[in-house]
Amino acid sequence: MARRPTYNILMYSHDTYGLGHIRRTMAIASNLHGPDVNILILTGSPIAGRFSFPEQVDFVRIPGMIKKTNDEYQPLSIRINPKHALDIRKNIITATAKAFRPHLFIVDKEPLGLKKEVLPTLQWLRRCLPESRTILGLRDIMDDGPVVRRDWREKGVYRILDELYSEIWVYGQRDLYDPIREYAIPEEVSRKMFFTGYIPRRTPGHEAVKRTRREHMSNGNGRNKLVVVTTGGGGDGYAVMDAYLSMLEKEPMAVKSVLVTGPFMPKEQRRNIFRRARRLGVRTYHFYRQMEKLLAAADLVISMGGYNTICEILSQKTVSLVIPREAPRKEQLLRARAMANRHLVDYLPWAGLSPEALRPKVHALLEAPQQCLDAVCNFRLTGIEVMCQRLMGFRDLVC
Repeated sequence: MARRPTYNILMYSHDTYGLGHIRRTMAIASNLHGPDVNILILTGSPIAGRFSFPEQVDFVRIPGMIKKTNDEYQPLSIRINPKHALDIRKNIITATAKAFRPHLFIVDKEPLGLKKEVLPTLQWLRRCLPESRTILGLRDIMDDGPVVRRDWREKGVYRILDELYSEIWVYGQRDLYDPIREYAIPEEVSRKMFFTGYIPRRTPGHEAVKRTRREHMSNGNGRNKLVVVTTGGGGDGYAVMDAYLSMLEKEPMAVKSVLVTGPFMPKEQRRNIFRRARRLGVRTYHFYRQMEKLLAAADLVISMGGYNTICEILSQKTVSLVIPREAPRKEQLLRARAMANRHLVDYLPWAGLSPEALRPKVHALLEAPQQCLDAVCNFRLTGIEVMCQRLMGFRDLVC
C-alpha cells in the first residue's frame, strides 16, 4: 500500500509568561505526531529547550515577551523597543508559515496572537493556501464572560473567528463551563466549535510511581502522607508557598512535603522559600522535569488550578486543593468553582488564604479523600482522542 504523504502541522504558542501555553502545546504535539506527520511549534517560551521533543517535532523560538499590564508587553531578554520585538516575532511567524506550508495551523488561546502578530499569517493562509485548515484552540475558560465579550468586541475577534478560522477546538466540557453562552458566540461561529474534553497527560507506570514516592518519603514513617505544592511557572505563586510553609512553621504535620516553585518565581522569593524549607526538612525544586511522576506519587496536590496543572492532576487521579488567583483574570476561580461542584477538587479562595485556613483543608483531604478520589477516577479526559479523530478526517480529505 502506498505511504501517505507527509502532513505538516504548524502550532503557535505565544508564551508571554509562565508554562501553561508551551505545556499544553507540547501535550498536543506529543500525541498528534507520527512517522508521516511533521509538527513545528512557534513559541516565545524561554524554556522550550528544556522539554524533550519526540521525533518529527521541532520548534522555532521567537523573541520572548513579558506582560506588564493587560495591554502592554516588553521584550523578556533583548533590550530593544517593544514594537521592534513584536515586528521580529511577526516576521518570523509569517516567514515560517510560508516556508513550512502547513496543512494545519493550530493557534493556542489568542485568536489574533500577541498584539495581532498572527493575523498576517492567517490572512496569507486563507489567500495563498486555502486548502490549509486553521484551528483556534481555546482552554476551557478564558475569563469572566463580560470581560471576554468586551475584549473580543473591541478587537474584532468575532469577525476573525467567522472569516479566518476553519474550526475552534475548546479543550473542555460544555456541561462544566459553556463559552458559547458566556462569551455570546454567534451562531455562525458556534457551528464550527468542537468541545474536545480536557487534555490527558502522560501517566507513569506503577513501579515508576512507587520509586518516586519512596524517594520523597525517605525517613518518614508508614503513617506519613506526601503533599506536593506546585504553582506552575511560579511568577505569582509565592503567597501559596509562603502560606504552606507558615502552616508547618506554626505547627508541624505528619506529612512529607515537596515544593516546586516554578522557574519564573522571582529570585528573592525563591531563596526565601528554599531557606525556610531546608529548616523544615521540606524538599524544594524550582523545576521538576517529570511532574507526572511526582503528582501521581502524592496523596494531595496543592496548586493554583491553572488549566495544565488541573489536567495533569486529573490524569494522575490525585486528590487536590486549589487556591485560585482572581487577578488579572478570574479563569482559575471559575474553573475551581465548576470542578468543586463535581467534587473533582476542593478549593480555598485567594482572599481567604492563610496558614489557619489552609490547615483544616489539608487535614480533611488527607483524612477523608474518598469523595474526591471517586470523582476523579470516574472523570474521562477525551481531548487527545477527539483531536486525533478530527485530524484523521482532515487527512482523509487531503489524501
